[in-house]
Amino acid sequence: MAKAKANNTKEEPIETQLWKAADKLRKNIDAAEYKHIVLGLIFLKYISDAFEEHYHKLKSGKGDFAGADPEDKDEYKAENIFFVPEIARWSYLQSKAKLPTIGKEVDNAMDAIEKNNSSLKDVLPKVFARGNLDPTTLGGLIDLVSNIALGDAKARSADVLGHVFEYFLGEFALAEGKKGGQFYTPRSVVELLVEMLEPYKGRVFDPCCGSGGMFVQSEKFVLQHQGKINDLSIYGQESNQTTWRLAKMNLAIREIDSSQVKWNNEGSFLNDSHKDLKADFVIANPPFNDSDWSGDLLRGDGRWKFGIPPTGNANYAWIQHFLYHLSPNGRAGFVLAKGALTSKTSGEGDIRKALIEARLVDCIVNLPAKLFLNTQIPACLWFLNRSKNPARRDEILFIDARNEGYLINRRTKELSEEDIKKVANTYHLWKNSNNQYQDIKGFCSSTSIERVKELDYVLTPGRYVGLPDEEDDFDFKERFTSLKAELEEQLKEEERLNALILENLKKVKLD
Repeated sequence: MAKAKANNTKEEPIETQLWKAADKLRKNIDAAEYKHIVLGLIFLKYISDAFEEHYHKLKSGKGDFAGADPEDKDEYKAENIFFVPEIARWSYLQSKAKLPTIGKEVDNAMDAIEKNNSSLKDVLPKVFARGNLDPTTLGGLIDLVSNIALGDAKARSADVLGHVFEYFLGEFALAEGKKGGQFYTPRSVVELLVEMLEPYKGRVFDPCCGSGGMFVQSEKFVLQHQGKINDLSIYGQESNQTTWRLAKMNLAIREIDSSQVKWNNEGSFLNDSHKDLKADFVIANPPFNDSDWSGDLLRGDGRWKFGIPPTGNANYAWIQHFLYHLSPNGRAGFVLAKGALTSKTSGEGDIRKALIEARLVDCIVNLPAKLFLNTQIPACLWFLNRSKNPARRDEILFIDARNEGYLINRRTKELSEEDIKKVANTYHLWKNSNNQYQDIKGFCSSTSIERVKELDYVLTPGRYVGLPDEEDDFDFKERFTSLKAELEEQLKEEERLNALILENLKKVKLD
């Protein structure tokens, strides 16, 4: 009986088995710190596998490799492979895995790789000799990672290791909860954005790129649709250096050129690393309702073509930042807090009106609750288009997808492949003026801008697809955040006026 039961048991995917084993080894280390240890080792295994495969070709000296020096860095640079010094090669580290000094050995390996590959400078974690990571645990992790991608083909190794790296990013985000959402956009949300935007060819930009998931999914999309990877170039920016490091590793393990993914701690508003970039696609998940974006320092900024965004909320600053970086035929897809669809705080309603009147808003998608790890604030997707189909120029597509998705645990939802296809296909049928597109009550509506104007430029999908307003519009947390931002804006203005009055009084006394 036992044997029959075993035969009916479905074996877990390798990434799930690896995660469970890695999590068991975590012990007293916080997930936020542990992710750098595990992901750092996966990355090290990847670059070592790629290096050693090419190393053996060079060493064999056959064909094109006759007379080649396997220790010559240029031989690897020519093939877009990282050079790995002997003390950093996986075989060397694996031989030292049971030693009490293994932590120092791995730190030295990371340091040596950075010194030999300028593009990895200040990227790799050097946290392996810390006291809270005992050598036995580290040795166990090295053995665990050694079992990933046992095949000797680089393509297979890169694909499997890349998949495991991406899976672990998501699991660490879940383990960290609220903080995890700061570096990770749920995979199904990224897939939906990419499926709707279809970035086949051109420049893809994400000015708040987190761990690089938007770029990875864009490259996957091109491959899945038989496109050419070299037809796509990526540009990004991230203000959190730890997250930027994750992005650089995530992209390197997928062999995606990350030379234009920049870090500075001032962020995209104060220090735009790509000032002259005009992108074909913008894909982003900016921080929701960010009140600490230095808006008071940027009141006269040239990016605010549609109105000055409030200093207490960055939502409409992000929208205009995206538009500023779009090419004349460019399109943008991004996540925002749902409150941005209705807010009138400090001129936000006027900016939204200007965007709608300029025929830039293509589609709005209402998302299900519980998709995001770091917030319970309801979210939506915006799609902006600088070159709308003339047949759809005076219309906006509204999709209400709140009933889509399924629970993966008590607190978190995910969109299924069918959900993603349903929403994306609806958008494509509409965008291309396909006769097969039809409004579906409760789900989608192609609405005239005149009708949107009648409803005071509110962009909440439920107003147009046929759901009751009270179900769709009010959210206490969102309203509280909006009122708080409005109050902060008023207090700042009062402080400014008081300072001006005092200054004038001093001048009067002097006169």
